[in-house]
Parts: sequence; C-alpha cells; structure tokens
Amino acid sequence: MNMDTKISIYTLTSELHDEATVTAVTQEFLNSLQIAYTLKENDYADYGRQGLSVIYVRTGGTEGIFRRLLPLLRKQSHAPFYLLTSGKSNSLAASMEILSFLQQNSLEGEIIHGSAEYISHRLNVLARVAEAKQKLKGCRLGIIGQPSDWLISSTFKPEILREHLGIELVEIPMAELLQAIDNTPETTVLEDAPSEAIRKALPMANRIYGALRSIVNGHRLQGFTLRCFDLLTTVRNTGCLALARLNSEGIVAGCEGDVPAMLSMQVVQSLLGVSGFQANPASINPESGEMLFAHCTIPLNMVTRYELDTHFESGIGVGIRGYMQEGPVTIFKLAGDLSRNFIAEGMLMRNQSKPDLCRTQQVIQLADKQQTAYFFTHPIGNHHIILPGHHRELLENMF
Repeated sequence: MNMDTKISIYTLTSELHDEATVTAVTQEFLNSLQIAYTLKENDYADYGRQGLSVIYVRTGGTEGIFRRLLPLLRKQSHAPFYLLTSGKSNSLAASMEILSFLQQNSLEGEIIHGSAEYISHRLNVLARVAEAKQKLKGCRLGIIGQPSDWLISSTFKPEILREHLGIELVEIPMAELLQAIDNTPETTVLEDAPSEAIRKALPMANRIYGALRSIVNGHRLQGFTLRCFDLLTTVRNTGCLALARLNSEGIVAGCEGDVPAMLSMQVVQSLLGVSGFQANPASINPESGEMLFAHCTIPLNMVTRYELDTHFESGIGVGIRGYMQEGPVTIFKLAGDLSRNFIAEGMLMRNQSKPDLCRTQQVIQLADKQQTAYFFTHPIGNHHIILPGHHRELLENMF
C-alpha cells in the first residue's frame, strides 16, 4: 500500500449491539488488513472529499440508518458505494440488503468481503483508482493546433470529459507556439549527435522544447497534444525530442493532435506516474498474437537507453530511438467520449531498429492472441499507449 494513499473508513453500527464488543471486533478486523487508513467512526461530514471512502458495515440492523444517510452521502460524492464487512454480527446480510437497495435506485456499489489478503488487495486497487481520479479533476490539457487531418475517427467530447473526469481542454493556436519558438533563445546543446544533420537540427529541437515549456507554464497545463507535423514545414524540425523530455518530466505530451491518445496518457500518468509510449501498430500476426508498434518519440524515463536519429517520414529534425526494458507491458486506449476502452497485457519481446519504420520499435507478444481481432474489427483509432508492467486490473477499475 502506498502510504500516501488515503483510505477513510466510516462505520455503520446498530444501536442494539454492545459498543465495547463492536469496537474490539473492529480493531481486530482492521488490524488484520494491514492497510493505512483513517477511522471516521460515525462522522460522515467529509465523506467522499478525498481519497477512497469506505463504509464499514459492522453489524446487522443498519439498513435503515444507511437509507437515512443516503441523501447526505449522494450530495457529497457520486462515487460508487464500497461496503466493507467482516461478516460478524450479520453485517454481510445487512450489506447485501443495502447493495440491493442501491441497485434498485440505479446507484452503484460493491461489497468488499473475504480473506484479509483479498480485502487488502481490493482496497489497495480502489484507493489507487480514487487517487488517480482525484488527480484528473481540474486537469487542463492543451490542444496545440488542431488534430492532424488524417485522424478522422479520433474525435472527443469536451463536455463529457469535463463532467465525468473533471478535465478541461484548452485550444491553443499553432501560431502561439511558433511565436514562442521565435522568442526562445538557443541554448548550449548537451546531446551527442551521431551525424552532422542531427547536430545542426539539435538547437531548434531544443528551442521547440523551451517554447512548449513556456506554453505549458503560461496556460497552466498538465499535458497537451501537438499537431507536430506542421513543424516540419514551418521550422524544418520535429517535436520528438521535446515530447520525450516533457513526458519524462511528468507533463503528458502527445503527438499529432490526437486527443484520445492524450487522454489515455493522462489516465496512465495519474495511475502510474508515467505517460506511456504513444505508438501505432506497424504489423500484426493474428495467428501468433505478435505485434510491432513504432513511433519517433518515447518518454525518456521509460527507456534504459536511447539514440538520436532523424524523423522517419520526413528524414529531417530529431527523432528518438528508445530501448525499453523487455518484460511485461500493457496496451491501453480510451475513446474520446469515454464510451469504451481497450486493455491488453503482453510481453515486450524485443526492441528493434529497422530503417524503414518510425525510430522506436517494439515487438510485443499479446498474452491473449484473440485480442488481435480488436485491431481488425473495432479499433479505437490507430494510436495506442504502451506502458511497462501489467495493469489491467487498475485500468479496468478506472472505468
């Protein structure tokens, strides 16, 4: 359990039960879970205000008490109701009655009951999800330029993002970035250049980074997506190096003005503290479940090492060839209207560096090869987010 994660446990107790006995059972039960929590007893004044709020149904005979509390709880929070029970003193039966009542009133809830290990794990997952959702509230995400012309399906609905995630989208014209680049002085180049062309491109690549940094600060952004191909014709360079650096600094920085990809990255950042690798499939083997993903930038905090190259499609500017640690990975994509998502776990088998692809290339073996059907039948656009580790459970609970 992350000790910074907040779990508030509110008790629900029938007046018919002996308080001393109930208190002793409470301490024994909660201590067995080995979690960090704050016990609120019967004080619901700050219910739902921060972190994960859990209602510990300690005894039976509490159904009517809950029904009287419900208007106050709904006023303070719209999160699902999590009913914790040890099973002692008819508490499980009462929890089932309460959950049935919630469902009859079109409200969501879950009973958390079982072994100490199961309960601890479940509360840990829910606490991390609650913490991530809290981080998303008030997030300001920029769209610098418009989405690239070829992203014809990567649509989004700002009002849904605002209502359900608390995210605000901020449209920023490309002219503002170009002006910021003009106003950004050249700095000393620290990167090693493998060729004369890249050596000459690095000063402008670093100016793009500085300009994007100033826009992030000026608009108070937690992240953005950039119509990056416009830079090829305006300043004869790319945003690949800038995006790689900004993502590694905790600022979500997406490519091609792809808003759903940016949203997916922001969700991953809130959950795991890493933006993820925005890439598109280059090839898929439906018989084996092996996939090749590629793109010209990757967060520098996701790789063990990286090399500088040119941007693949244009052959100019600075691109990133990153090498990520082989092992467990998760592929994730969220639709721009939050209507659906895709989650698949797999293994990063190898990084490669073929010259006829975007510079960072990952060969991933899906755990379930049947999931390749999604990419052929109902994909959520072309870009998907690769993140290190297996995180299906966390991501499923976010939505």
